[in-house]
Amino acid sequence: MSLHASTEVSTRSTSFTALAPYGWDAGWQDAFRPYAERGLVPGRVIRVDRGQCDVVTPDGTVRADTAFVVPRDPMKVICTGDWAALDPEGASPRYVREYLPRRTAFVRSGSSKRSDGQVLAANIDRAVVAVSLAAELDLARIERFTALAWESGAEPVVVLTKADLVPDPATLGHLVSDVERTAPGVTVLAASSADGTGLERLAALVGSGTTVLLGQSGAGKSTLANTLIGEEAMEVQAVRDMDGKGRHTTTTRNLLTLPGGGALIDTPGLRGVGLWDAGTGVERVFAEIEEYARQCRFQDCAHESEPGCAVLAALETGELPVRRLESYRKLQRENQRIVAKTDARLRQEIRREWRIKGAEGRAAAEAKRGRIR
Repeated sequence: MSLHASTEVSTRSTSFTALAPYGWDAGWQDAFRPYAERGLVPGRVIRVDRGQCDVVTPDGTVRADTAFVVPRDPMKVICTGDWAALDPEGASPRYVREYLPRRTAFVRSGSSKRSDGQVLAANIDRAVVAVSLAAELDLARIERFTALAWESGAEPVVVLTKADLVPDPATLGHLVSDVERTAPGVTVLAASSADGTGLERLAALVGSGTTVLLGQSGAGKSTLANTLIGEEAMEVQAVRDMDGKGRHTTTTRNLLTLPGGGALIDTPGLRGVGLWDAGTGVERVFAEIEEYARQCRFQDCAHESEPGCAVLAALETGELPVRRLESYRKLQRENQRIVAKTDARLRQEIRREWRIKGAEGRAAAEAKRGRIR
């Protein structure tokens, strides 16, 4: 074996050993090969803050500048969970030059007034939605979160936190069943960092791959993260007694490794989770409505007043709750609006590029005519 080949094998081995706890595998190794040929170093972004990011590399955690990975499109801005290609050790300043194509990404609508999406976490295997039992269950919010989770390509999990506040097992069982009906096909479990309820099962679920932890402020995400990690990695503040809401103790998205295996991305409390082109996700959350719809007399049935509508028939018999259909309609309308806005933005960008190219073409033609004269 040549010295170059031996060095290359040694480098690959070092990368696997150092980065495997963060999710590095043979697939990422193959994807990184073109960057390695350019002398760049692999690493996973564990935090992004103010134009810089912390990146775990085979040589440890480094601070790198993100100036080369801040495009106009917010969907393409580097974020926590991305696998990066950065300058080798010794470069000053050290830059992230590019990042590898994402396998999955949890995206929400960036603003109700714009058509931009915001990537909250990249390359995730599951999305754990934390919902506090200290307040009345908001089933519509759970539907919204799980729709986005399905759309991300990750596996959704709903964790009902602070289960110790519901001491009656029968009542707790009913709450879990309500959420299971709200999120068909999704694993739902009750957990408590105070008395250990459900934590063993949750640790087993997140013990491989990468998990993103999502939810409203006060849902107990940081406490749950600390319990899973086994140390006070995330700052925790008390929940306000008057309304059960917590303060935003997590201000950035942080990726941490778990002692039993796997990686966890904790996120700030989310006040809003607007849909972002989540049509497939909505269909999965409301799988029973989609099934009824396939039995309607007309393929384009709007489920309003059409004859032979199986959805309305299920509504009349009580098989389909009114709240469920109303939530389905609301999310469908919201998703259609964001898709329409996104299409309009793309059309505007294409027209803008055409105008720029047209102006450049005219300038070149005029310059050529000037030279001919």
